[in-house]
Amino acid sequence: MKTLYPELEPFNQFKLSVSDIHTLNVEESGNPNGKPIIFLHGGPGGGIEPIYRRYFNPKKWRIIIFDQRGCGQSTPHAELKNNTTWDLVADIEKIRKHLKIKNWVVFGGSWGSTLSLSYAITHPNKCRGLILRGIFLLRQKEIDWFYQEGASYIYPDAWEKYLKSIPKEERSNLVKSYYNRLTSSDDSIRIEAAKAWSIWEASTSKLFQSGKSLHHFEDSSVAEAFARIECHYFINKGFFESDGWILDNIDIIRNIPAVIIQGRYDVVCPMYTAWDLHNKWPEADFHIIQDAGHSMTEKGIASKLIEYTDKYIDL
Repeated sequence: MKTLYPELEPFNQFKLSVSDIHTLNVEESGNPNGKPIIFLHGGPGGGIEPIYRRYFNPKKWRIIIFDQRGCGQSTPHAELKNNTTWDLVADIEKIRKHLKIKNWVVFGGSWGSTLSLSYAITHPNKCRGLILRGIFLLRQKEIDWFYQEGASYIYPDAWEKYLKSIPKEERSNLVKSYYNRLTSSDDSIRIEAAKAWSIWEASTSKLFQSGKSLHHFEDSSVAEAFARIECHYFINKGFFESDGWILDNIDIIRNIPAVIIQGRYDVVCPMYTAWDLHNKWPEADFHIIQDAGHSMTEKGIASKLIEYTDKYIDL
């Protein structure tokens, strides 16, 4: 079983202005002359963490990671204006051009898989390969499963805490009710909703939970960006033209080398979504990790991801 590479620091970190209001935090680590790979984090609104650098051989990869609009060290914090899937796709291209990279491997899990697929479909000639994990296609049934009814049956204890912020008479559409609170002008209402939303997701992300991820979202700033931006994207149906937009456009990327890595017991992005993608795209390698949930830090998922980052050096 493969394990994470040692800790490393970026060799380059910079701010990139991508709109009249948005500036991105971007970093590079590993080998400045290595093969380029871009890491697309989850959420949307999750931000980057140092551990993300450790999934790639630093002697061979030029690792590019950035905080997407409104989160992490990108500014303005938790901003929803000019923050859509297509803004982020355009940002990825701006980063590529700024760094004078011809093409690259794209790596993303959860929302990062949504964004990776959206970018690849829009710019197929810029993608040498795709490494995808915990597949999320942002279809309505996936949103309903996790935020309205479904995952609630597996984690009723955590679900009860998620419901507390919303009065019973407003629970018929929980995403909408949360959105109303997350966009409130009242700081206390906004932060209470943000923490409840974020902790619900953190409570369900691993087959065996730890308190570390829950503690991460006790930080009001982290929780607010994560919850506000996620909810903003979900209530707007990912800004896609249709519910099945990604699956409908798989032919565009069919011949790009790709792998789909999915935890069997993923509750956040349940396996039926990865299965739908696999059936639509049998050319992509497909691996089910039998003893894992959603998190990329679970041993089986981490090992398989690193197996493919090692393998895709040769693309």
